[in-house]
Amino acid sequence: MSDKERIKQYLEYKGISKNKFYSQTGLSIGFLDSGSSLGVDKARIIINKFPDISLNWLIMGIGDMLRSDTDTQIATAEPTTIGGIPLIPIEAMAGVLSGNSAQVMERDCEHYNIPMFKGAEFLIRISGDSMQPKYYSGDIVACKRLPLDTFFQWNRVYVVDSEQGVIIKRVRRGSDDRHIIFVSDNTAYEPFELPLEKIYSIALVVGVVRAE
Repeated sequence: MSDKERIKQYLEYKGISKNKFYSQTGLSIGFLDSGSSLGVDKARIIINKFPDISLNWLIMGIGDMLRSDTDTQIATAEPTTIGGIPLIPIEAMAGVLSGNSAQVMERDCEHYNIPMFKGAEFLIRISGDSMQPKYYSGDIVACKRLPLDTFFQWNRVYVVDSEQGVIIKRVRRGSDDRHIIFVSDNTAYEPFELPLEKIYSIALVVGVVRAE
């Protein structure tokens, strides 16, 4: 379930019309049906107008829809403050994996404090169905960068910058020690092999936040 679908679920539960939602939040009409992600700024607007919504649930799909007095909300850093784990846009992943800060500045990303992912260096949102049923589109995975000469843990899931672009796949032993086979969990996608020299940077997926 996407963040927009969660908002609609909340509105239906509370008996609030879309028109009333737009009127109270000041968000543009049609926002709930657009394909863009919610983002922290708009989430704050919504929480300010509807304070009984759990921010964890709204943004990440974690826990219950409604807040309780004991809720611990996801802490997000201000754009000028580096804190928590940055959520990196998928189009900027190649730069992040290679350590090229010219492509993406982490201080410009949304940040989240997720204690269970201690040691993770960045988060990315899954797009597409190639890794179902392990990961679904909209899931957020936590990743840790690794050196290129790392020893691959066979059958683990990695984020890889390669000649195929940035991919999220399970890795298996190739036809020889100079090749790696990349495998999708969705059997509709065929495995493929790449030479190690066509792999530019890697990160290990260390955890996932389910979108629903």
